[in-house]
Amino acid sequence: MSYADTPAGAGAENDGPTPLDDTPLDHALLDTLFTQSAVGLLVLDPQLRLVRTNSLVEGVATDEYIGLRFTEAFRLDDPAGSEQLMKRVLAGEGPVREHLVRGRLRQIPGDRIFLVSAYRLEAPDGTALGLVSAVVDVTERERARARETALAAVRDAVGGSLDVATTCRSFVDALVPGFADLAVIEVVDEVLRGADPPVGPLPPDTSLRRAASGHCDTLRGEEAIPGRPLGATRHLPLRTPYALAVADLRPRLVQLTADTPWIDTEPDGGRILAETGAHSLIVVPLTLRGAVLGLVSLYRCGASEPFDEEDVSLAGTAATRAALAIDNARRYEREHVIASTVQRRLLPQAVRDQAAVETAHVLLPGRDSGCWFDTIALSGARTALVVGGVAGEGLQSAIAMGQLRTVIQALAGLDLEPEEVLARLKETADRLAHERAALPPSDSLQGEPLRAGCVYGVYDPFTRTCTVARAGHPAPLVVGPDGEAVPLDVPEGPGLFAADGALFAPAAVTLEEGSVLAFCTPELLADDGAGERITQVLARPGRSLRQLGDDIVYELPDDTRSAGAALLLARTGTVSDHRVATWDLAQERTTPATARLLVRDRLQGWGLDEDTVDSTELIVSELVTNAVRYGTPPLRLRLLLDTTLTCEVHDGSTASPHLRHARTVDEGGRGLFIVSRLAAHWGARHSPEGKVLWTEQELPGSAT
Repeated sequence: MSYADTPAGAGAENDGPTPLDDTPLDHALLDTLFTQSAVGLLVLDPQLRLVRTNSLVEGVATDEYIGLRFTEAFRLDDPAGSEQLMKRVLAGEGPVREHLVRGRLRQIPGDRIFLVSAYRLEAPDGTALGLVSAVVDVTERERARARETALAAVRDAVGGSLDVATTCRSFVDALVPGFADLAVIEVVDEVLRGADPPVGPLPPDTSLRRAASGHCDTLRGEEAIPGRPLGATRHLPLRTPYALAVADLRPRLVQLTADTPWIDTEPDGGRILAETGAHSLIVVPLTLRGAVLGLVSLYRCGASEPFDEEDVSLAGTAATRAALAIDNARRYEREHVIASTVQRRLLPQAVRDQAAVETAHVLLPGRDSGCWFDTIALSGARTALVVGGVAGEGLQSAIAMGQLRTVIQALAGLDLEPEEVLARLKETADRLAHERAALPPSDSLQGEPLRAGCVYGVYDPFTRTCTVARAGHPAPLVVGPDGEAVPLDVPEGPGLFAADGALFAPAAVTLEEGSVLAFCTPELLADDGAGERITQVLARPGRSLRQLGDDIVYELPDDTRSAGAALLLARTGTVSDHRVATWDLAQERTTPATARLLVRDRLQGWGLDEDTVDSTELIVSELVTNAVRYGTPPLRLRLLLDTTLTCEVHDGSTASPHLRHARTVDEGGRGLFIVSRLAAHWGARHSPEGKVLWTEQELPGSAT
């Protein structure tokens, strides 16, 4: 009995409506479901054969498919897995709801994606009568979702690096395999070197360099990317989609076949077509504000769906993102090249031989363009050893480094103690910081803080002492000639641009001849074990300083090398006795004459020319006369022969003489003026025991 035949009020005695039998209402209900349902419906018998379908299952709702197994009608990508799923529903293990199935319809070309739900049909006795399945073609929805996913992957992956190669690699990885089976990105060769990109259209003779490529796993190994290897260059053949895309700056969608007319003129295109089964191509120029940075080629191969116009739109959006990231990386690369060039020009250009110190350096290029090193020859055969760094990247860091290095060279020439040098250097740094703070608010540097550190040491070969002071910088590492570490506890002073006004305190250590000092930028000592590791390398016997520097680099972590660093090594020595002459002189009026005789005898013994001997006699006479007249005992004269001839006169007075320009009628005041004319350099340095007046003379020829 059907629900329509139920007497009025009879339903009150039942738990629910009476089940429908095979009545006109049953037929009407089924007809309505199969003709007006918003989803496709399939009815399968227990053998999973089609019994009935509706018109929404496009390409299947015809009588010729009735009686076929559903796997034959749909040609599924995974027929065995789908059949096993249906059998589980048929066995009563529960329904399947919204399961994605991929396949192809017999009468509609191309891959399709279906959202399938399946329910068991059973008789009143529980016997399985078959299945009813709701099928929705979600191909376009899933394709749109895939495009959104690919574009989101590009947004997430591209733009996080300032390296062109890394940016291109990230772009390819974001699109393969989700959007394309094969991708190649080529960049204008000059752009990779930091040059401005050419304005479109791109000239035919422009070289493009393959920056990145990638393929999906279904293609065979790395050889599945035919054509030129990474880093290779090419000129785009005329009358091809590649050349046309960079000519009018518009993307191209091309369906590839063996009869495609331009294939024979493009060797790479022919190899890709033959070896990968590529059948669909999108070519997109990498453009930004009318300039051409490169070209992107995307392929679909084998059984993949061909690209369509929606895909072209997505590829264009992704290429715009990539072009912007590549241009940012290019600008950074250009600034980095300029900063590195400025840094190299501001650093010592040649090895400077010192009187009693052997030195070697290692400069690791990297992001940090503000580190520097220096060896400065001081009076009395002493040597200043300097390493410092300005934090940050780019041209401004290199400029600040050059300013500080110039100042410290000038201060070193004043024969100041290390702590005095750093104190005056910090005064200069404070002035630079104030100048930057006074820039207009629109200047990007106005709010950018400055940070810098420096370590400054002076080695005296006569006392074999090294005096060191540091400003926000690691202390040097010292290893004796026996391979044992020498402790050097240098109090840390404030950084050069720090607001802290604390004083700098020096530390002095007496070193054995052959000791090795390592002045490092902070990047070399970033981890806890770095200092011990470097000390162990310095203790290796029989290694030159150059070899030790290389050994230290070999031990560094990879990230240290990318950041950039500087290392200055020094091996201590002494001055040979036969190149030094020292006399203690009496504080008497006859002492200048005695000094002239001693000097002439010594210089002739060294084989110096007569002009040098005469000039030195006059210099010594003036200096000794000044010490006898205005100084206090003890009085000492020392000659030092190296690449130059140095004269030093020591006395116990702390008063320094000053160069005067005597008038014509003045009887005195010409002594230091004469000295300054005869000597290449002269000066005075002070110590607790008094002062030393010194001169340096250039030698006209080699001396023995």
